[in-house]
Amino acid sequence: MTIAEVPPTVADHDSVGPEQAAESEVRSYSRRVSTTFSRASNAIVTDADGTEYIDFLAGCSALNYGHNDPDMAAALADYVTSGGITHTMDLHTEARNSFLTAFQQKILGPRNMSYRVQFTGPTGTNAVEAAVKLARKVTQRTNVIAFTNGFHGVTSGALAMTGNQSHRMAPFVPLPGVTRALYDGYLGDEVDTAAALGQMLDDPSSGIDPPAAILLETVQAEGGLNVASTEWLEAISAIARKHGALLIIDDIQAGCGRTGSFFSFESADISPDIIVMSKSLSGFGLPFSIALIQPQIDNWSPGEHNGTFRGNNLAFITATVALNKFWSDSTLEERVLTVSNTVTSALELMAESVPNAYVKGKGLMLGVETHSGELADAIARTCFENGLILETAGARDSVVKLLPPLTIDDESLAEGLRILAKAFAHHA
Repeated sequence: MTIAEVPPTVADHDSVGPEQAAESEVRSYSRRVSTTFSRASNAIVTDADGTEYIDFLAGCSALNYGHNDPDMAAALADYVTSGGITHTMDLHTEARNSFLTAFQQKILGPRNMSYRVQFTGPTGTNAVEAAVKLARKVTQRTNVIAFTNGFHGVTSGALAMTGNQSHRMAPFVPLPGVTRALYDGYLGDEVDTAAALGQMLDDPSSGIDPPAAILLETVQAEGGLNVASTEWLEAISAIARKHGALLIIDDIQAGCGRTGSFFSFESADISPDIIVMSKSLSGFGLPFSIALIQPQIDNWSPGEHNGTFRGNNLAFITATVALNKFWSDSTLEERVLTVSNTVTSALELMAESVPNAYVKGKGLMLGVETHSGELADAIARTCFENGLILETAGARDSVVKLLPPLTIDDESLAEGLRILAKAFAHHA
């Protein structure tokens, strides 16, 4: 995830304004993008000086429907100004009930899914923590299998399953209870990593303890836009079933239409035990996360897993609008496919200018593997200088990564791709 992971220095801290100087050194994105933003609409963000930028970052996929969707904004403003209740722990509210009804009618029902919805803490890592905690309770096991280049959050439990070395803080934070397996394609197309995992779990002397869960992303966004094949996902699902492990799909960044379908795994014949979601779930960039749990494993005791902000009534309002507006028919899914084809074609031309570069990703989480973190960083910086916001990804930040709003208009898309192509031509 890097717009730039730059080590802080005293000089860097002293060179910023008084407002920024009051902020912790942990800040990241603002180290490269020092601009102060003031307003936004769909794919366009505007800074305090009135300069406009095209947003191909979209809140790291937290803004799949763009900035300030007018229907969501109107519903939210009406709710707040009419005295709608904001905080209720997990008490019933009209906003909460409306979301649950819409989620059943627009998402679960049409897909013949029978999941129960657990409202977790407000961020994706909270949902991951809840999912793994439940898996360990259900199976009475501790080991979790997670994959190379996976990213699942940075709280201690989720961090143990995250592969990103820069976040793991070794040796300061003990991160037990996880076995790292090889993701699809990690050793090239000729090596079946699912079969290797299956063989190791079959072998009582492999040294891998029986797992409580197998946790994975179908597209490893922060890991470099690595896409798991349908066959690999189905094989991993079968392995989980065979060995009594729960299959947990982390759809935090790849879900809510980012790959085309609402859930990123819909093309595969799998039925995850738990699905974790966040990012664009609220539709408006508001903090909101859930764990979808198969009924037969929903054996929480009341209050056994809780949190002051489990559920966000403001997010319920905008999420319900998003579900009704974008998931009542296939219009958005078809739009994502069309735009994805356009972006893929454009990126393929750009990749031709870089030796051995190639296009990666799925839907509208796409990018170019440049094999050089320095080159990818230079391209991203030049893009920002010319009015386009994007980031880099991958183990060495060598992937130029695009996450435009799914609702981006044709003009903004074309201009953003033009700026990107110009940056490739300048640096390649």
